[in-house]
Amino acid sequence: MTDPATTPEPATHQHIDTSVPHSARIWNYWLGGKDNYPVDEEAGDAYTAVFPGIVTIARSSRAFLRRTISYLVREAGIRQFLDIGTGLPTAENTHEVAQRLAPEARIVYVDNDPMVLAHARALLYSSAAGATAYIDADVTDPDRILAVAAETLDLTRPTALILSNILGHVADHGQARSIVDRLMGALPSGSYLAVNDGSLGIDPVFEQAQEAYNNSGAVPYNLRTVEAITSFFDGLELIEPGVVPVTRWRPDPGSPAPEIVAEHGGLARKP
Repeated sequence: MTDPATTPEPATHQHIDTSVPHSARIWNYWLGGKDNYPVDEEAGDAYTAVFPGIVTIARSSRAFLRRTISYLVREAGIRQFLDIGTGLPTAENTHEVAQRLAPEARIVYVDNDPMVLAHARALLYSSAAGATAYIDADVTDPDRILAVAAETLDLTRPTALILSNILGHVADHGQARSIVDRLMGALPSGSYLAVNDGSLGIDPVFEQAQEAYNNSGAVPYNLRTVEAITSFFDGLELIEPGVVPVTRWRPDPGSPAPEIVAEHGGLARKP
């Protein structure tokens, strides 16, 4: 990249390793964003050369996020969101969707990528009636996340926990479930959990591409079976249609018949 308008700010270079591709920046590239480096573009292009459908998965995942946030605001009356694994700011971020429908909504974003931190100011624009905040923390440290989130959110009130394409970075399934249980355990009845992640057993070409990516030196992302993804909702009340390909979770009325993608997600209420 040589266009200054598309090159990340030099001031952030001392904090960012530009020699190794990073999933948040590659995801941004697939979404059509510009907050990435040549190494990320190369890794992203290598991935799409094997599995072009990853771009559809990335964009379908973003659309799933928009639809779940819309449901939570309009139908569930949720006004607080804890979004862990935020990724780089793109279009239709959680606070944009939520505050467009409910200006008083309060959102806390969490990520531990230095480039996301450098661009976090884009996530902090809020309606006057609401609030947004950013926490630099790892998903494997739920106690810290909850403690700092409580400075912005009232965790005695129903809150939506958003875990979009982040649990795949926790290799051990038991640890991933423990993290979800700790976070949801701190939230009151009437809170919601939204999870979506890449799924095993749907598309062998996707699995081949992901294995090659994980062996490239980048931070690995682990696909899980649909049953494993569904287990994150144990003890909660799944909202129809349950855990399904993200394209098939309450698609927009009048949209074309959704294809099946190897990314599953769902939304559930804490009783």
